[in-house]
Amino acid sequence: MAVRVLVGCKRVIDYAVKIRVKPDRTGVETQNVKHSMNPFDEIAVEEAIRLKEKKVAEEIVAVSCGPEKCQETLRTALAMGVDRAVHVQVDQKEYESLQPLAVAKLLCKVIEKEKINLVILGKQAIDDDANQTGQMTAALLGWPQATFASQITLVDDKLEVVREVDGGLETIRVNMPAVVTADLRLNEPRYATLPNIMKAKKKPMQKLTASDLGVDVSPHYEVLSVEDPPQREAGTKVDSVDDLVAKLKEKGVL
Repeated sequence: MAVRVLVGCKRVIDYAVKIRVKPDRTGVETQNVKHSMNPFDEIAVEEAIRLKEKKVAEEIVAVSCGPEKCQETLRTALAMGVDRAVHVQVDQKEYESLQPLAVAKLLCKVIEKEKINLVILGKQAIDDDANQTGQMTAALLGWPQATFASQITLVDDKLEVVREVDGGLETIRVNMPAVVTADLRLNEPRYATLPNIMKAKKKPMQKLTASDLGVDVSPHYEVLSVEDPPQREAGTKVDSVDDLVAKLKEKGVL
């Protein structure tokens, strides 16, 4: 079975950057802030590349939805070993209110266009932590889904996926085509080498718009305010169990 893989690559504020809320509370500061590929998407890209190295995958297509700077993220995926890229251009204003359902609809159109039969996405993006796009994509396509994957194996034209659940690990087998979302322990992404970074500049990148794909990206809900989390109060040391019980009573816990 020829497996054609699509991976999602979201551009997010780098995980090492301290997030600052805008003074007007409409969102977080993104100007002059370091961005990189969403870490869970990096894991998805790495897994797709490993499937190709095992001769399981035939071709890998990376997709990113957003403004022009998303092309940097796609070039990173190409340098890692992805074959082609598709940039769905969304202007900055629309991108700030781009929601998981709209992204899922855009991905579905690209999946149909590219004749994809395996989708690997990060389980969530570290900016909004929505954990919705993979599930919504599977629902819109009517495909089986295997979320929070920590191991993926192709067995007799089916995917055997070990997934992380609250009680430990669960092994499931799903029919192809399928949507898989990558968890942290699936793999460790490789670093792109300088020769591959240079080669990535020559790899094809198709540019589309939401209107080209016939998708309305208007938001379905509005963010009213973004707030900093409350400062955590300092703890109190106690010398004995009696003191602890007294403090808990004082706080109304007991």
